[in-house]
Amino acid sequence: MHAVEITSFGAPEVLRLGERPVPAPGAGELLIRVAASGINRPDVLQRMGHYAPPPGTSDLPGLEVAGVVESGDAAAMADAGLQVGDRVCALVAGGGYAQWCVAPVAQCLSIPQGLSDVEAASLPETFFTVWSNVFDRGRLQAGESLLVQGGTSGIGVTAVQLARALGATVIATAGSDDKCAACLELGAHHAINYKSQDFVAEIKRITQDKGVDVVLDMVAGDYVAREVECLAEDGRLVIIAVQGGIKSAFNAGLVLRRRLTITGSTLRPRSVAFKGAIAQALRERVWPLLASGQVRPVIHRTFPAADAAKAHALMESNQHIGKIVLTW
Repeated sequence: MHAVEITSFGAPEVLRLGERPVPAPGAGELLIRVAASGINRPDVLQRMGHYAPPPGTSDLPGLEVAGVVESGDAAAMADAGLQVGDRVCALVAGGGYAQWCVAPVAQCLSIPQGLSDVEAASLPETFFTVWSNVFDRGRLQAGESLLVQGGTSGIGVTAVQLARALGATVIATAGSDDKCAACLELGAHHAINYKSQDFVAEIKRITQDKGVDVVLDMVAGDYVAREVECLAEDGRLVIIAVQGGIKSAFNAGLVLRRRLTITGSTLRPRSVAFKGAIAQALRERVWPLLASGQVRPVIHRTFPAADAAKAHALMESNQHIGKIVLTW
């Protein structure tokens, strides 16, 4: 099969189309003939040598795919209501940039009615991540407020739409007026241009000094101190990436007085059982929203798999709104 390989660590050009054996599914797994593969920021980090795949997983990049079930563990598939020939999308720990990909049955979901393979391939990584962090760890409830840092990223467009659909007030930050307009179009109640506005001051203005209940942060670094200032009493800050650096200094007194929670997680190394529980929650709570059109995939651009380097260059430019997808 054809697969996109990381020939050495470095710039996007190190991604090359090569050949690999078709993987074989084991117990609890199935084999997907891949039609489309989603691109995510962790793929860029892996290409640069900063994010090694978990032990025992494929060295190929790619954390989400969509396609058709070709074979697999019959008993596990039957238990999940899947069979050969079904259209599915899946979260994987690696190996997604390939024409065939093995995935745990528990991490596979039927493609929502009306969605294309490209749209479906854009779902798993961001929807699993947002559900696990915003709704499980962050405990966001209807009637509460959420600040999404980077509202036009793949994670951002998912968080904005899901939180709005499930009854939260959503505030998003973005790096341009056009991106702020896109956040509002996706359902954010307020959008803040972090390059021309102080997001702390804007949050205090919008919330009349109360602050927000949950912050979803992909920056960390010096953002943490400012986000602590943005949180309401009993607020929760959830960190899912450290693009701004791993070291943070913040006012611990505010944490004490407002009873704040600072937490975070990485999804990739978690167990199949953990991810399977998220898949079940998505199946019950979120997939109906996708089928009805209340929440929709946001595809910025697709590339043929042979142009994976160009796709990564676009992601690193931060010019995209939504997801970038490879097609096979």
